Amino acid sequence: MANSSQSAELQNAMRRAPVNVIAITSGKGGVGKTNVAANIAVSLGAMNLNVMLLDADLSLANTDVLLGLQPRFNLSHVLSGEVDLDSTILRGPKNIRIVPASSGTKSLIDIPAASQSTVIQAFSDLSDQPDILVIDTAAGISASVARFVGAAQQAIVVVCDEPASITDAYALIKVFSRDYGISHFEIITNQTPNEQQGRELFAKLCKVADQYLDVVLRHLGNVPYDDWLKRSVQQQRSVVDAYPDSKSGKAFRRIAMAVQKGRSSNVANGNIQFFLERLLHSSLNQAGELA
Repeated sequence: MANSSQSAELQNAMRRAPVNVIAITSGKGGVGKTNVAANIAVSLGAMNLNVMLLDADLSLANTDVLLGLQPRFNLSHVLSGEVDLDSTILRGPKNIRIVPASSGTKSLIDIPAASQSTVIQAFSDLSDQPDILVIDTAAGISASVARFVGAAQQAIVVVCDEPASITDAYALIKVFSRDYGISHFEIITNQTPNEQQGRELFAKLCKVADQYLDVVLRHLGNVPYDDWLKRSVQQQRSVVDAYPDSKSGKAFRRIAMAVQKGRSSNVANGNIQFFLERLLHSSLNQAGELA
């Protein structure tokens, strides 16, 4: 009897093992954020890691579209009590799991407190907890995006070499650091002609940030634009799965290795329940401050 009890406790501890939460965001739409999130998730899955990709852009959910998947259920059905979380999960390339969102619904953190508890419990009850949770947030500097980024252990900002993207990325970093206390950001330069221009783009962002902000920026990597990436999008596949030897496919794998290295050195890990409670309770605290 004791052995059965100990076995159950061990299994429960394994399910509650630390998970690294990565939030991928951008100052504006159209910079390839969702493509970056999906390809990083697939690259991590190819490293035999247990990966879950959460589409947290509940207003314009499109992760499932990008990967050519057709979900029957999504998070809104979990909130309504129609299905459990396992019923919404889709299997993607390299066996990653995808939790789809539904377009046009409220933000996850804007739902009633009772529904928030439902979400926390649903993720906590997963029989197979992931090693890494990759979150594709909405674009922009809204409070809901900031809370996702603040609750995660790694904040990744995607930026392209165009004035609007650079300006909006800087604005996001400024607002999130000033108003939400987020001081460390990892930058992915995207859609550049080559690695050198990616480094130069990162240097532009660093120059203005170093001058006016008290933040730490790290260049996580650069994704060059290539025709294979465009082709993979048209085929509704991740480029690392469809064309792994392309320039962009290799770049995503290098970035995934950098993410994994950061995960290995991250001592602030917690389980999914810890992440969700931190995320959702932060919204309650701010609501109380504004009342």
